[in-house]
Amino acid sequence: MVNDKTNYDLEDRTAEFGGQVIKLCKRIDHNIISKPIISQLIRSATSIGANYLEANGASSKKDFSNKIYICKKESQETRHWLKMLSVATACDKKEVSSLIQESKELSMIFHSITNKTKRSTL
Repeated sequence: MVNDKTNYDLEDRTAEFGGQVIKLCKRIDHNIISKPIISQLIRSATSIGANYLEANGASSKKDFSNKIYICKKESQETRHWLKMLSVATACDKKEVSSLIQESKELSMIFHSITNKTKRSTL
């Protein structure tokens, strides 16, 4: 888990988060119920960091704002899939809870960036 978040820049933090989700999913028994949840969870969790990298290479403020907004949405979606994983599997509930908390924090960070970006373009 990401322990000392103050030592991570956002690129590292989103990559670490995606990696932790992948590690969790690798330990879960893949069956007819868990397999689609795991697939969706990995897609959304790893998309956060990928979209953040795209935002940093954006061609305009509007492009940057759109990519950051996608990061926020993917963080929220990831939280949903983590909750579904917790219900559908015998995963480590404490680990999932920690990942849910991290997804909430990432969502709030991207929400704040989105708001600041909107204010600066007005």
